[in-house]
Amino acid sequence: MRKNSVSCLLFVCILTNLSAQQTQKPPLHGKNWMAVTGKPLAATAGAIVFQKGGNAVDAACAMLAATCTMWDVLSWGGETQALIYNPKTKKVIAINALGVAPTGATVEFFKSKGYNFPPEYGPLAATTPGTVGGLCYMLSEFGTMSLKEVLSPAMQLAAGYPIEAQTANSMEKGKEMIKQWPYSAAIFFPHAGEKREAPDAGEIFVQKDLLVTLGKLVAAEQDALKKRKTRKEAIMAAFDRFYKGDIAEEFVRGSKEQGGLITMEDLAKWKPIIEEPMQTSYRGIDVYKMQQWTQGPALLQALNILENFDLKSMGYNSTKYIHTLYQAMNLSFADRDFYYGDPYFPPEEPMKGLLSKGYAKDRSVQIRSDKNDAYATPGDPYPYEGKVNPFLDILRKRRALTDSSSRPGSAVPRQDQNTMNNTDLKNTLAMNTDVDAEYMDRLWRGTTSVEAADTSGWVVSITPSGGWLPACIAGHTGVGMSQRMQSFVLDPLIDPFNVVEPGKRPRVTLTPTLALKEGKPYLCFGVQGGDTQDQNLLQFFLNMVEFGMTIQQATEAANFNTNQLWLSLGGSKLEDRKPRPGNILLSNTTSHSIADDLTKMGYHVSFGDRTSGPINAIFLDWKHGSIWGGSSNNGEDYGIGW
Repeated sequence: MRKNSVSCLLFVCILTNLSAQQTQKPPLHGKNWMAVTGKPLAATAGAIVFQKGGNAVDAACAMLAATCTMWDVLSWGGETQALIYNPKTKKVIAINALGVAPTGATVEFFKSKGYNFPPEYGPLAATTPGTVGGLCYMLSEFGTMSLKEVLSPAMQLAAGYPIEAQTANSMEKGKEMIKQWPYSAAIFFPHAGEKREAPDAGEIFVQKDLLVTLGKLVAAEQDALKKRKTRKEAIMAAFDRFYKGDIAEEFVRGSKEQGGLITMEDLAKWKPIIEEPMQTSYRGIDVYKMQQWTQGPALLQALNILENFDLKSMGYNSTKYIHTLYQAMNLSFADRDFYYGDPYFPPEEPMKGLLSKGYAKDRSVQIRSDKNDAYATPGDPYPYEGKVNPFLDILRKRRALTDSSSRPGSAVPRQDQNTMNNTDLKNTLAMNTDVDAEYMDRLWRGTTSVEAADTSGWVVSITPSGGWLPACIAGHTGVGMSQRMQSFVLDPLIDPFNVVEPGKRPRVTLTPTLALKEGKPYLCFGVQGGDTQDQNLLQFFLNMVEFGMTIQQATEAANFNTNQLWLSLGGSKLEDRKPRPGNILLSNTTSHSIADDLTKMGYHVSFGDRTSGPINAIFLDWKHGSIWGGSSNNGEDYGIGW
């Protein structure tokens, strides 16, 4: 009895300490609006638009434009995905502004070039640009301001801004690759021929070509307004100039000159899509994610599984808590890796089954309390839809990719069989638990996030990306092309829903989040970091919901990462992307006793100062009529509230 009393007292003390935990950055407070994103100047762009009377959509678009202009791990040629709470309809809607594979982007084409996956960089890595169209569409449908007003901060930045060290050093670091692309080299290396060719930190970085392109978008809008077009029609006139007019012509010309596949028809046919988001309820809180062309539903699946456990009683980041979350994420990511893809292309993804509470309950029973399941595999959600799984044979073969007891070579994708010898095959199929710097770069590959909310009830969460450094710029547009093609696969054995095909969207890691409580906006949050995004967002959410942390405490709290998943980015061969079973990255603040316990349970433990990309979040405090902002204590992410 005394032992239980002591345990209860200890747990109460832990919760008390968490609620009193000091943060390295202060939480942000506002009564009217909140703007949080990946760069201080970009957050200022959102604040400028808010101060001029714009709503959260206007401000989010201004921040999106600014981050693209500042190369905050993305460019204007990348992709955008957004969740928006509309206070007029009291519903969450999703904006799909992901580009598609261009004409000629076939499995046969990439195999003929010797690729095992579409390339990481360069013109052949590019899907059609989506961010310009997504911004125009969001602004025209849900904003209040003109494109001219929203793009004004970004245009000032393009005319010249003091570049920060992180971006300038990325240019310098990637210069050998960048020099392959003449339009990129001309912009990124103002000191060509010198020892350091990229700008210095604090140097005024000018992008004349991009400024001209943004000016053309504004001119198209203003010309349409002079012709008495409506605000929406005028903004979409700018959209048409980018995707069908002279900007499109130069983009296509510059892409093809450097070996790209994108055609005028590809651009003209593309458009953003308004969608119904995916949703689940966790302990009375409704959580919304993008559809299965992102990894977002994996977070919802994990929540459904974890709802079957008493997480609070386990204690924050205890051995049992870490183990339970790790196992739940492994099961969810195993399903992500096999069943997710573009919903507008066959085969149809079994999302109803994957997100059913019954499926989650049965998956939760698979979790062993004493040991890591090194071979967590995709489940079978089809019976929960009243269907028979058409991919059982592929699943059986696929297990050999991570099961070292399987016959070597029995399930290696066809494109690898032609280039590997028997020793290579054995090494590939063996459980590789090494985590090197290149692997971690592919796992963590960044982006940015944009979060905005206002007192009228508009709430926006965006996770844009694509066109990051080292970027290939398309002609004289100043627009860096996307590198999202690399998220496709070339063999259905890995994921039959995500095989490259012209006009198709790759399954991406980008994953904004909104949550509603008692029918009102509660949280919006996002993070950078490739395949770790929904891992860290899951832990952030639980930090607040289960352990009562403030929003700033939750963004700074120590997370952990699982590497037991298929990487979505980088690498040139199967081994580069295959799961690392049991690999776990812990914060270096984790006690040695917990690390020892995990090791005994079959984990391969490593430690790091940084266990999460920068998390940006907004909390709507309806009790006090205020808005809280939170931004991690690593990275350059920043917020402003009023």
